[in-house]
Amino acid sequence: MEIKFTKTGQLREGGYVMVDGFVCQIKSIEKSKPGKHGSAKARITATGVFDNQKRTLMQPTSADAEVPMVERGNAQVVAVMGGQLQIMDVTSYETFNVAKPAELKDLKSGDEVEYLRAETQFRILRKKNA
Repeated sequence: MEIKFTKTGQLREGGYVMVDGFVCQIKSIEKSKPGKHGSAKARITATGVFDNQKRTLMQPTSADAEVPMVERGNAQVVAVMGGQLQIMDVTSYETFNVAKPAELKDLKSGDEVEYLRAETQFRILRKKNA
């Protein structure tokens, strides 16, 4: 997976960070002031992008944090195969098999969707209005 390193103190809410090897979106950041015996710490609460699990990361603001390269794209649904969808990126024409999201039950062949991608992991965000 393509990862860049950023200081923990420079992370922002809504951005992405790796927590315990999972790609997560940052929901909140709390920073403590430096004390007598240490540096400032950051407590990051994040939600897994692909599994919706809540995770926390606590480390000094000067430490490096792994920031995954998450791509956002548009695709067209090519086929609906039970719990799987086959989608085709509208710019690169690559096809991918993706798990069908439970909240989007009415997807059919020909619909356009917006997705997130981190290496081989995919998540369909929403159906685009035609």
